[in-house]
Amino acid sequence: MRSAELLLKCLENEGVEYIFGVPGEENLDVMDALLESKIKFITTRHETGAAFMAGIMGRLTGKPGVCLATLGPGATNMLTGVADGNMDRTPIVAITGQAGLNRLHKESHQAYDLIAMYHPVTKWNARISKPDTVPEIVRKAFKIATNEKPGATHIEFPEDVAGTDVKDGGPLEVTELKGARASVKSLSEARTLINKAKHPLLLVGNGVTRTKAADELVAFAEKIQAPVTETFMGKGAISWTHPLSLMTVGLTFKDYITCGLEKTDLLIAIGYDMTEIPPQRFNPEGKIPVLHIDTKNAEVDSAYPVVCNVVGDIAENLTELTESVDKRNEPVDFTKPIRKQILDEFDNYEKDTNFPLKPQKVVYDLRKVLGEGDITLSDTGAHKMWMARMYHCYEPNTCLISNGLASMGISVPGAIAAKIVHPEKQVVAVVGDGAFLMQGCAELETAVRLKLPIVILIWRDNAYGLIEWKQELEFDRSSNIKFGNPDFVKLAESFGAKGIRIEKAEDLQHALKEAVGEKRPVVIDCPVDYSENVKLTERLKKLDCD
Repeated sequence: MRSAELLLKCLENEGVEYIFGVPGEENLDVMDALLESKIKFITTRHETGAAFMAGIMGRLTGKPGVCLATLGPGATNMLTGVADGNMDRTPIVAITGQAGLNRLHKESHQAYDLIAMYHPVTKWNARISKPDTVPEIVRKAFKIATNEKPGATHIEFPEDVAGTDVKDGGPLEVTELKGARASVKSLSEARTLINKAKHPLLLVGNGVTRTKAADELVAFAEKIQAPVTETFMGKGAISWTHPLSLMTVGLTFKDYITCGLEKTDLLIAIGYDMTEIPPQRFNPEGKIPVLHIDTKNAEVDSAYPVVCNVVGDIAENLTELTESVDKRNEPVDFTKPIRKQILDEFDNYEKDTNFPLKPQKVVYDLRKVLGEGDITLSDTGAHKMWMARMYHCYEPNTCLISNGLASMGISVPGAIAAKIVHPEKQVVAVVGDGAFLMQGCAELETAVRLKLPIVILIWRDNAYGLIEWKQELEFDRSSNIKFGNPDFVKLAESFGAKGIRIEKAEDLQHALKEAVGEKRPVVIDCPVDYSENVKLTERLKKLDCD
C-alpha cells in the first residue's frame, strides 16, 4: 500500500466525505489513490476557492473540511482561504504537495518552505517525512483542528513519500474530548455580578453558534430578562422575532445598538472573539465591566476589562448559571426603544421603488423571500455591512459572514459547500461585483458542473464600494475605486447558468422567487445605489441615545 493510499484511509476514518482542490504534479499519487477511495474529490477552479469551500463545510458540520493543493503556487493560492478559516475559528485540514525530500535542502523548482509559510495561519502543521507517521499526523491534524477554539491545520506531503510503500499500520481511533465546566468559584462570582447588575446586556459571538449553545443562551437570557445583541458571526443565536433580540452589533460607526452599550452596567460576552469586532468599537474607554463566558480565557485588551472569566463548555456553563441566578420577572427595559428603531428601519423599505435599488430594499426583499432555515452567505464589501445590520435571522448558521480575516471572494465557493451540506435548503450567495470577479466567477463553473442550484445575488455598483465609503468619510472624496464589468446575464448564460437582470425595484422579489425555484445556478445582476452608505453614517452620527 502506498503512503497516499494510507493517507486516504486515515481521512476516511475521520469521516471525510469530500476533498476540495486542484490536482497537480506533486500530488499525483493522492489523485490516483482517490479513484479507489470513498471520498469524493471536488475539482475547483482555484485553490483559494477550495479552501473557502472546506471552511464553510467545517463551519456548518463542525468537522474539519479538507482542501488539497500542489506545491508552490498551488499552496500559496490556498493560503488565503486557510488563513480566513483559521481566523474564523473554522476547522480545516489543508494538505499540500511538496517537492521530494531529495531536493528540499537546496534551491529547487517551485519549492518553498511551506511549513514555515503556513505556520502563522494555522494552529499546527507538519511534514510527512516517513510513511509510517501518516496515521499519527492525520489524527493529530484533525484533533487540533477541532479542539476549541477550532481552526486550520496543515499537512505537507512530499511527492516521493506519497509514492513510497508502507508495510504496517492503519488509521488511529478517533476520540472526542468534552469541554470542561467552569470552576465553582468563577460561576459563583458570575452569579453575583449578574444578580447585582441593573442593566445587563448580552453580547453573543461565534462561539455560541459554533458550540451549538443557542438554546442554552435563550434560556439564560429569558431567566435574567436581558437584551441580546450578536456579532456578525453570532447572527441567529437568538431569533430576531424574540422580544429580547437587539439584532447585530459590529459596525465601525455609531449605530442604534450603541445606545444600549452606553447604558449597560454589565456586558456579558458569550462566545465572543476579538477577531470578529475589536472591543474598542463598543467599549472605547473600557468603562463597561465584562463578564467573559467562553471556551478560552479572554485576550488582554484595555477596552475589554474582564471582571470574571467563566471558561469551559459554553452550553453547560450557561445551564449552570441559568439554574442558579435570580429570576427577573420584568424585562430589562432600557433597550426597548432600540429594538423598535431597528424593526422600523427594516419595514420602512417594503415599498421603496428607487432605482438603482437602495441596499435596504435589497436586504428586505431577500429576507421576505427566503425561509427561516435557508442560508445566505455574505461576501466582504459594502453589502456585508447592510446584510449584517438588516438581514435578521431566525436560526444560527443561516447568514454566514466571514469576519475574522474577512477575505473577498468567499460567498460563491461557500455557497457550493453549503448546498452540498444542506441540499434541502435554499442557498444564496450575496456578493459585490468586485468579489464576484475576484473569485466567484471561476467557481460558478464548479456549481454548474455539480448541478447545484445556488443563487448568486450580485450587488453591482462598478466600484469597490466599501472602500469608497471609507474614503468619503475620511477625506470627503474617493480614490481609484472604479472599474468596469461584463454583462453578468450573458456571462452566467455562457457558463450554463441562468441570468436575470433587475431593471426596476419591483423586479427583485419576483426574480428571487423565480431563482430559488430553478434547478441550476442562477445569477441575478442587481444595480445598487451606494450613496446610501454615507447617508446612513451621517444619519447615525446624529442619533440621540437619551
